Amino acid sequence: MKKIFLLLALVIASGLYLTTKAQTDADIVHKTKHLKGNKGEKIFIKQADKCLALIEQSAQKLSIKGVAIVAFIPGEVTESWISKMKVVGNLTGGGANLLGVASTKAAEMADTFKDSGSGIRKPLNGELGYQGGVIKKVDSGYILAVFSGGSSEQDVAVAKEGLNYLLQYYSKAK
Repeated sequence: MKKIFLLLALVIASGLYLTTKAQTDADIVHKTKHLKGNKGEKIFIKQADKCLALIEQSAQKLSIKGVAIVAFIPGEVTESWISKMKVVGNLTGGGANLLGVASTKAAEMADTFKDSGSGIRKPLNGELGYQGGVIKKVDSGYILAVFSGGSSEQDVAVAKEGLNYLLQYYSKAK
């Protein structure tokens, strides 16, 4: 009798485990399908490396070195993004980690949906309030481009080159 109860308990526990696992797997598949199906992400993935190469050329014309980041935020709210980064000569310089600085510019824009250093609010902890990142609303989300390594004006000019390149591939820039 004890063996039957033990076997029954094992079967019930296994059934509950497998049901929970199946539901979790279904949720993951649903979320992954949503992300992979985003047209804006597909455009970004296809064009990101070319965009970074253009940013690099633009920085070289200005004789500046640093770090470039481009990203795509799907939808209306920042819950995830995909991005690419390229070191353009130097990862660090002048006592600064240029990747860290570029990342703070991108983080600020992901929250405000305004160009970095816009001054629309006081920088939060982890942000520096520096200019050099630009962002634009497109029909499937937001795209952004960042450069850190030159002056604020140079960083903005180089980032705009990248953003403008990406914009031509999105149908309805807003």
